[in-house]
Amino acid sequence: MFAKPVPGRMTAAAEGDVVVLLIGMRINHFRGVHHWLPVLAAMPRMLRELGRYKDRGLLGHVLLTGSPRTYYVVQYWESKEKLYAYAAAPDMFHRRAWAIINRKEKKSRQHVGLWHETYVVPEGGYESIYADMPPFGLGAATGVLPIASRGRRAADRLAHRSSGKKKKTAATTLGRPAEGAGE
Repeated sequence: MFAKPVPGRMTAAAEGDVVVLLIGMRINHFRGVHHWLPVLAAMPRMLRELGRYKDRGLLGHVLLTGSPRTYYVVQYWESKEKLYAYAAAPDMFHRRAWAIINRKEKKSRQHVGLWHETYVVPEGGYESIYADMPPFGLGAATGVLPIASRGRRAADRLAHRSSGKKKKTAATTLGRPAEGAGE
């Protein structure tokens, strides 16, 4: 069940600001499995939870590894407010997982490292190109459009401004399931 390449040159269909969260962990000591494995297992659980509750604001994500020790996720969110709300929601797993990690922090600190970076990128501060490949990253999170719709040059795509209204069209959902699909 691999994604099929979209022929041609495409760009992300994102409109407005883009909120990007990079979040990850580093295994400092492989032998401390009981310290780092629960941390490693928590992220897929949170991503599944967010997949069930689309209204929480996660648009898409990419799981990556930087080395045998470093694992991280690039997440694309509807807004920083929805990101903050998920992080603080008492009914969601993130808050419970963070409480457990904080209780164990003194013992686990030398075994596993945690980090995150959050970016709110204003419209005009991002551009993308995907050539003959499945939607990826921001394109997978927001859908893709033919590159000509936003400009063939990076400078043209960076100069693009949305109309202010987020429209759902066939073009903006290319590479993403249509709303209600699979329900």
